[in-house]
Amino acid sequence: MFILTEAMSAYNSHEEGRLVYRYGGEPVGSFVQPSLRPLVPGIAHALFMDVTHDNESPITHRSAYDSLPSSAIVSMACCATGSTRGYDELVPHQISVVTEERFYTKWNPNVAVPGPGEVNGNSGIIAGKKAVNRLHQELAAHGFIQVYVDQVDEDIVAVTRHCPHTHQSVVAVSRTAFRDPKTSFYSKEVPQMCIPGKIEEVILEARTVEQSAEPYKQDKSFINGLPQYTVEIREHIQLVDSKIVRQAGVTTKGPNEYVQEIDFENLTPGSTIAFRVSLDPNAQKSVGILRNHLIQFRPHFRSGSLTDDQQFPILKVPFETIASKLSLADLNQVLYRCDAEEQEDGGGCYNIPNWTPLKYAGLQGLMSVMADIRPKNDLGHPFCDNLRSGDWMIDYLSNRLIARGGACTDVGKWFAAMFSYLKQIPRYLIPCYFDAILVGAYTTLLEAAWKQMSLFVQNGSTLVKHLAMGSVQMCGVGRFPALPVLSPSLPDVPYRTNNITQEKEQCCPSLAAGLPHFSSGIFRCWGRDTFISLRGLLLITGRHIEARNIILAFAGTLRHGLIPNLLGQGTYARYNCRDAVWWWLQCIQDYCNIVPNGISILKCPVSRMYPKDDSPHLPAGQVDQPLYEVIQEALQRHAQGINFRERNAGPQIDRNMRDEGFNIIAGVDPVTGFVYGGNRLNCGTWMDKMGESERARNKGIPATPRDGSAVEIVGLSKSAVRWLSDLNEKNVYPYKGVTVQREGKEMLLTFREWNQQIQNHFERSFYVSENPSDPNEQRPDLVHKRCIYKDSYGASSPWCDYQLRPNFPIAMVVAPELFTASNAWKALEVVEKKLMGPLGMKTLDPDDMVYCGVYDNALDNDNYNVAKGFNYHQGPEWLWPIGYFLRAKLHFAKLLDQETYQKTVVLVKNVLSRHYTHLERSSWKGLPELTNENGQYCPFSCETQAWSISVVLEVLHDL
Repeated sequence: MFILTEAMSAYNSHEEGRLVYRYGGEPVGSFVQPSLRPLVPGIAHALFMDVTHDNESPITHRSAYDSLPSSAIVSMACCATGSTRGYDELVPHQISVVTEERFYTKWNPNVAVPGPGEVNGNSGIIAGKKAVNRLHQELAAHGFIQVYVDQVDEDIVAVTRHCPHTHQSVVAVSRTAFRDPKTSFYSKEVPQMCIPGKIEEVILEARTVEQSAEPYKQDKSFINGLPQYTVEIREHIQLVDSKIVRQAGVTTKGPNEYVQEIDFENLTPGSTIAFRVSLDPNAQKSVGILRNHLIQFRPHFRSGSLTDDQQFPILKVPFETIASKLSLADLNQVLYRCDAEEQEDGGGCYNIPNWTPLKYAGLQGLMSVMADIRPKNDLGHPFCDNLRSGDWMIDYLSNRLIARGGACTDVGKWFAAMFSYLKQIPRYLIPCYFDAILVGAYTTLLEAAWKQMSLFVQNGSTLVKHLAMGSVQMCGVGRFPALPVLSPSLPDVPYRTNNITQEKEQCCPSLAAGLPHFSSGIFRCWGRDTFISLRGLLLITGRHIEARNIILAFAGTLRHGLIPNLLGQGTYARYNCRDAVWWWLQCIQDYCNIVPNGISILKCPVSRMYPKDDSPHLPAGQVDQPLYEVIQEALQRHAQGINFRERNAGPQIDRNMRDEGFNIIAGVDPVTGFVYGGNRLNCGTWMDKMGESERARNKGIPATPRDGSAVEIVGLSKSAVRWLSDLNEKNVYPYKGVTVQREGKEMLLTFREWNQQIQNHFERSFYVSENPSDPNEQRPDLVHKRCIYKDSYGASSPWCDYQLRPNFPIAMVVAPELFTASNAWKALEVVEKKLMGPLGMKTLDPDDMVYCGVYDNALDNDNYNVAKGFNYHQGPEWLWPIGYFLRAKLHFAKLLDQETYQKTVVLVKNVLSRHYTHLERSSWKGLPELTNENGQYCPFSCETQAWSISVVLEVLHDL
C-alpha cells in the first residue's frame, strides 16, 4: 500500500491535482487494453489521504477554508481515499500520537449547536466530507475509472471522472484557499469553463462559511476543532437552481461536439461543485451503435451498446465474412505496402504532421504506432493529436481501400461506414474508438490470412504465425506486375483488367527482397533473394500456386544457363550472379518434395523470353518448353562452360564495375565436379559488395569476389545432381546426365557420376583438418583456423579460400551427405564460438585482419577496408545465414546422440527467442537484413528482409 500524505501535496494545488491524476486511474479517453498486454511501468495501488496522523494540520499552513476543496480533490481520485480523525472537525494543530491524552469528541446528532465534547453534521466540514465520500463510492461502484485533471488557474482545480462504458462523466471544480480569504486577495473574476456534453444535474455544491461563534480555545478534556466554521451544502439540484454557477450558453465545438459554457458567479475560496455530465443524445447514440458493431470483436463492448435502425448494408455482414473473401495478395494491400510500393501505385504512406510518415499504408502502419502508445495510454502523442484534430487519417484509411477495387473495396466500405459513426462522437473519444475498430479488424484479418495457409502455420506457435505474415508482407502485386508474363496455356494464373488499357493482364504476386529499399520497380525482385526466401515464405506456408508461378516466371528468363540476379521484369535482367540458378534448382526440388503431386511442375509450360542467348525479348507463348527442358539446359550449359560478356557493359548498368568485371565465367571442374566461376573483378555470390570509393581506391574492386568454387554453390549443385539422378532412375526426369567434352570427344557425364565426383572430392578439398600434416592440405601456410570448412576452393587469391565465413552450413543443410558428422560438428562449434551474434552471423572471422563489424554506407574516407560500406560482408551480422547454421546444428546433433540433440534444441530456442523479441518490437513487423556487431541496429539495413524471415520459419519447421 502506498500512502500519499497531506504533506506531499501541501505546497500547491497544482501538485495535489497532479497526484489525483497520477494515482487516480486511467486518462479520460484511454485505449481499451487487450487481455494480454505488454508489461509497462505502473504505480503501486495508492491510498490517497488528505492528512495522515504524523503530519501537521493543514490549517497551520493553509486556511480553514481549504479543508473542504482539498477533500473534494482527494475524493475524486480513482483509488482508496482516507483521512485522519480531526481533519473534518478542523482541529487546528497536530494531534500527537505519543503525548496526547485527551479524548476525541463524541457524535451527537440531536443538538443544533454541539457542546465542547460533541460533534455532528453541522461541525466543521463533516457534511461536505460525507457528500464527497458518497460520490467517491458511487464513482467506484459504477466504473468511473478514467480521470482528467485540469489546473484551471492558481487556485482552481477541475477533476473529471469518466466511465468508459457509458461515457458519463462527473466533473468536480474546487477552489482551494491556501491563503485566508479574510486577509488575502482573491479575484472575483473566475475563468469561464466549457464542459463537453450535457449537464444532467449538479450533484452537489458546497462552500465553507464562517458563523458567529466563540473563538477557538483548546479544550482540556477533548480534542476539539474550530467552532466558527461550517459547510453550506446542496445536493442533486438543477443547473438553474445553483447558487455558485449559471449556464452561459450551449455551443458546438466542431460538427459533433456539444459544449456547455459555465460562468462561475460565486465560486468563493473554499467552495466545490460537482456536475453530472452525459454525451449529447446524438453522440451518445453514435457511441452506442459503434459499441454494438464492436461486440463481434470483443464482448467488452456490450455494455452501453445500441442497435442501429438505419444500418449501412455493409455493416449487416460480419467483418469476418468480408475478410474471408480477401486473397493473400489482397491482404498484402490491406495490411502492408511501404511508401515506395504505394508511390508506384500513385499514392504514399500517411504522414503524421510534426512526427513522421507511417511505415506502411495498410493497417500495420497504424497498428505499429498504436502498439507503442496503447499500453502507455500516450494520448498526447502526435498520432492521437492528428485523430482529434480532424478526419484526415480516418478518411485516408477507408478511401485508399475503396480505390483499390475488388474485395479490398468492401473492406474500405466497412471502415467508411464505421467511421461515419466515429465522426459523430466527441473528438476526445476518437483515438480510443479508432483503435478499437482497427484492433478488431486487424486481428480478424490476421486470422483470415492464417486460414489460407498450411497446417504448419495454422497449428503453429505465435512466433510461427507472425513470421508467416512475412509471406503476406513481402508477396504482393502492385500497379505494374514485377514478374514476366507466364505461358498463356498455364492454368490457375491470376488475371485482372488493366485500369488504363482496359485489357486483361496477369497479376502474379512477386517476392520483394526487402523493405523499404528493395520493394518496387526493377529493384523489387532478385533471383538469389527470391529463391533463398521461397521455401520458407511460400512453400512451408502453403502458398503453392504463388511459388509455382514465381519458379516458372524466372525459368522463362533463363539465359546463358543462368537465372538473373536483378530480374527487372526480365527485360532489364542482369546475368551477373553464379548462385541464383542453383537456388532456383533447389526450390524446384523443394517444391516437388513439399507440394502434393509437386513433381507435376516439371511438365508445366515455360514461356522462354530468350530461347537463345542472342534472342530478342519474345512475347509469352511464342516459345514454350516444359520446365524439365529448362532445367536440363541450365545444367548442360554449366557442363559445357559459360563464358560471355554482359549486355550493355559499362557505366550504364554498373557505374562502379571495372571492365573485366563484366566478363562472366562459370563451369564444372572435370576432376572434382565442383561448379566454379567468377574472376577477381566481379562478385557472383550473395557476398556481392563492389567497392565504390575513389578516395579510398577501392572503386571497382569486389570486397569478396569468392571466385573459384564457393562452398554453398558446391553444396547446392550436389543437391541438384543427386536429386536429378534419383528422378531419372524413377523415370520421372528424361535425362540421364549432361554431355561434356573430354580429350576432344563428346561424352555423357551421368548425374550419378557427377554426384559421386563431388562426393569423392569435397571433404578432402574443403575440410581444414586439425592435423597440421594433413596430406590433402595444399597451402598449410594459409591456415589460420582449423576444424572448419573452407569458404571456397581455387580462389584467385588463395588466402580467401581459408577465411572463416558462415557459408558452409548452407551446404550442410542442402547436401549433408558431403560431410563427415564428427568433422561437421567440430566446424559448427567453431562457427558458433566465432561468428554467431544475437540475431545473425558475422560474415567474417573477427580474428581476420580486415574484419569490421559496423557497416556505414555513407562513410567515405581513406580507409580501403570500410569506405563506402566496403565491409558490407566483412563482419556485419547478416540474419539469413543463422537459419542454415541452426538447421545444420539440428541435423548433425541428431546423428550424434540424444543428449547432444536436446542441448542443441535448447540453443536453437534461445536464439529464436531473440528473433521473437525483435519481431514483436519492430514497427515493420519483420526481421532486418543485417545488424552491426553484437546485434546493434544498422541504419543502412533493410528493416525487414524476405530471406531473414524465411530462414527462421524453416528452422521452426525443422524443429
